[in-house]
Amino acid sequence: QVQVVESGGGSVQSGGSLRLSCAVSGFSSRIYFMGWYRQAPGDLRELVASITNANRRNYGESAKGRFTISRGGPVNTAYLQMDNLNPEDTAVYYCKATAISGGTAYWGQGTQVTVSS
Repeated sequence: QVQVVESGGGSVQSGGSLRLSCAVSGFSSRIYFMGWYRQAPGDLRELVASITNANRRNYGESAKGRFTISRGGPVNTAYLQMDNLNPEDTAVYYCKATAISGGTAYWGQGTQVTVSS
């Protein structure tokens, strides 16, 4: 079975940084799509950043210029480097993985990020 596990969340002050990791197991080949999403209480889940196996990257508007997504080679792991955090970044961050284009999406349980002022 496929497992998606996030780590690296925590509590930081405004202007601080965090690095999130997403490890995916259960696939026999490199993941086609990996992405980071976030959801704050009462809000919709939104895209933060994503990356494909061709290293094509997309960023949500609030992440541009502050966050960077990357992935491992033979290991199906995605990283999200978050710099210059502010309280509006407070949310649960989720990792999503898809093996092929249009295939089943697998989600992790999320990791909490809290930014204080």
